Amino acid sequence: MRSVHERVLAASASTVGVMLDGLGREGDRLWPAPAWPPMRLDRPLAVGADGGHDEIRYVVSAYEPGRRVEFRFHPVTGLAGFHALEVEPIDARSCVLRHVLEARPMGRMRLLVPAVVRWLHDAVVEDLLDNAERAATGTVAHPYRYSPWVRLLRRLSGPRTRATQVPAGATLVHAALDRVDYTDAYSVAVPIGVSTDPRVWADAMFAGLLRKAGPGPRLAESDEEVLLGEDTKHLAYRAGLLVESGHGITVTVTTVVDLRTRAGRAYFAVVRLFHPLVVRLLLGRAARRLLSPSAVAAVVE
Repeated sequence: MRSVHERVLAASASTVGVMLDGLGREGDRLWPAPAWPPMRLDRPLAVGADGGHDEIRYVVSAYEPGRRVEFRFHPVTGLAGFHALEVEPIDARSCVLRHVLEARPMGRMRLLVPAVVRWLHDAVVEDLLDNAERAATGTVAHPYRYSPWVRLLRRLSGPRTRATQVPAGATLVHAALDRVDYTDAYSVAVPIGVSTDPRVWADAMFAGLLRKAGPGPRLAESDEEVLLGEDTKHLAYRAGLLVESGHGITVTVTTVVDLRTRAGRAYFAVVRLFHPLVVRLLLGRAARRLLSPSAVAAVVE
């Protein structure tokens, strides 16, 4: 198995070399986290530094500061070989950043490489090259686009939504209605580095729906929470979106409903059958959108 990805960058080799030397450290400008699991090493980049990303484990086996770093796979990964990043100068103002993978799959990797790993590997590396171009030049001329298969794999392995209790910090939704006949809450956890602006999350979640059958107008907001909703003759509903930060970021969408008439109760008896599914689908979609490299880059900027 051999794979080579490279990008000509309008930046000096020394400029890109500084980014190479920051791999696996705080402020790493190359590795495409949090869109992908971060690269973590047990020490600054040097021969013997041990770590990996997600289940792919490796050790630094060769290192030329500012020019080349080689990572040799641990046997537990199921790959015998290495992957490397190297910077090759072209002239004083341009260089090539290249990623090389040479490995022999073993065990279950013989099945996983052609079906899954190769596709995800290519996407991670191209996102890394996009990061390098963006950091070096301020823009990406031709951003990498995921194939339908990669989008499906990311959907299957992406952040999961779950039912939860209404957070104590959701002060806007707690005070939204005098009477509540129905309540539910769903949350998703994402890594640090994703936007913590609840307005950005609301836009990502309900984009394309607000002009149709969306959650209603924005009624109130704070730095951590946005409240949307609407009152009708038959019912009143509120949707509160709260973003909480700690070791990671948790986004919770809470729905509260006041059923005012028989017609409202009959209508909502039907809506509540698919309401949880719709909320979870929209919240998961928002998480995937805001975990994209372009969305993460916008946060950094």
